[in-house]
Amino acid sequence: MILHVNHVQPDRTALTTSVVSTLLTVAGEGQVSRRTLDNLNVHLDWVQYKTNFREAVSVRRATKGEELLPWIEVGVDLRQVRQETLKEEFVHALNDVGADATGSRKRIYLEPFAPMRCSLIWTFNKLFWQHRPLWEKATGRGFEKALPTGQSDANHPLAIADSVADVWTLLKDLENQKQLPPEIFVLEIGVGTGQRAALWLNRFRDLDRERGTQYYPRIRFLLADYSVTTLDAAQQTVQDHRELASFLAVDALDPFKSLSFLRYKVLYIHLTNVYDNLPTDELVTRDGRLYFVEVRSYVSFGEAARISETFSVPPAEFTRTVNRLLEAGPQHLSLSDVQQSVGFWRAVWDAIRLEERFVAIEGVSEAPLPPGIRPSQLENFIANAATNQRFHVSSGALESFINTVPLLHPRGYLQVQDIFVTDLADYPRMFRGPGKMDGSIVNWVNGALLAEVGEQAGYDVHFAPFHYREGSRTSILYTTHRE
Repeated sequence: MILHVNHVQPDRTALTTSVVSTLLTVAGEGQVSRRTLDNLNVHLDWVQYKTNFREAVSVRRATKGEELLPWIEVGVDLRQVRQETLKEEFVHALNDVGADATGSRKRIYLEPFAPMRCSLIWTFNKLFWQHRPLWEKATGRGFEKALPTGQSDANHPLAIADSVADVWTLLKDLENQKQLPPEIFVLEIGVGTGQRAALWLNRFRDLDRERGTQYYPRIRFLLADYSVTTLDAAQQTVQDHRELASFLAVDALDPFKSLSFLRYKVLYIHLTNVYDNLPTDELVTRDGRLYFVEVRSYVSFGEAARISETFSVPPAEFTRTVNRLLEAGPQHLSLSDVQQSVGFWRAVWDAIRLEERFVAIEGVSEAPLPPGIRPSQLENFIANAATNQRFHVSSGALESFINTVPLLHPRGYLQVQDIFVTDLADYPRMFRGPGKMDGSIVNWVNGALLAEVGEQAGYDVHFAPFHYREGSRTSILYTTHRE
């Protein structure tokens, strides 16, 4: 057995020591077969998201085709683990690792194994953004209140002031060179409540008046989001600037599809916490071998029974009711009322976990990469990965990035505020997702890979710290055409 201590909270060292002692006791008592222990890797993590997709003890197997490989990995979440039951859970998990063990795991599987970006959890994520007002009414709070600070960094006044100043400086430089276009296109993707757009336009209008440059009337501010509900709310928020604003239904994975008429025209594109909410995949390197992570979502028998009883859903109809929720929305479930339907939705989301497996591949060309990403763009990057490492491919972020930068004016730039891993070596230092944020999903974004792909595509990509809030883990990505 090989033990990996990936991340330990400073005030949890006693717990970690106790967990390690329990695991070593199990290994020495003969309750687990020697063959299992010889092929076992145990990873101790601290999963910082209070709600996530992991059990306290999770087993992950490796496969190659139809063959189940000897390597076994167990993840222990120090945040969830209960010392009094750990030994029993650990023994049960390790004695339940065979190919024929699925039936004994007492789980209701909602889907077959698939790459993570294709999982059902992303349908739940989309459901949240489409019906967010219903969720917020049930919880009694807006989505931003679920964030660690209770508010979005997108709306920080100093960050907005600096953003406006940077754009104004760019416009002034273009004007001095007689290159300023008659229409100044600004694009925000993932507009949330519209508050950032309103604050940005307020500040830009004030600065423009102060300096007498008459840029403000030429602004064409495009607010883009795939949720019509979100766009409707944003429209009310920016009504003071309604003559300059347009509201567009845009898929964040492929902005160019809807906005191709703006190729090479947008001077400033902004996103905040969009990339971390897009579908992602994961790759694993172990002892010189490469694996692709596949997942399948499930709800335990016990949780499914509890939810069924609470919401008067026949147990045999549980899976069908979940599928109906995802297909038609909470308003169309055959429960007593919408409030009950939203309650069912929230309970199921809270109960969903992911079972993972590692699929052995010979090279990146065998990995199911997102559209527009070539294996060659990842090969050099993966070659620099550590011998034993797990990291996000950030499929959705990569897809969005390569489908956004063609919109940039030759002097324009893309600015993204998000939680980036800018150095591949930082991945093992803490859990990077997926986690749950209200009814949505959050993952750290592989910024190092984004920079690699951007460089190969002819763009300069660099990162700056978000220094406007002490202790913030947000970084700011800047992308420009390479000169």
